[in-house]
Amino acid sequence: MEKLLEILSGLHPDVDFSTTTDLVDDGILDSLDIVTLVTEIHAEFDVTIPAEEIVPENFNSADALMALIEKLDEE
Repeated sequence: MEKLLEILSGLHPDVDFSTTTDLVDDGILDSLDIVTLVTEIHAEFDVTIPAEEIVPENFNSADALMALIEKLDEE
């Protein structure tokens, strides 16, 4: 989780990603941020996020994103 928080903080250092739960819904993360996240998650965690998983629910919080990474890592 710490590495994911580092990646997120690199995008928006002013946001507390450990507590924010509406990252997409509130417009904190935009489409370019999502593309960057998908790329960095692949590089760091060796997990490929398929297009059908790129939905707001999976990117609205660090916890949701970590759950997605863990789920895909198990597959």
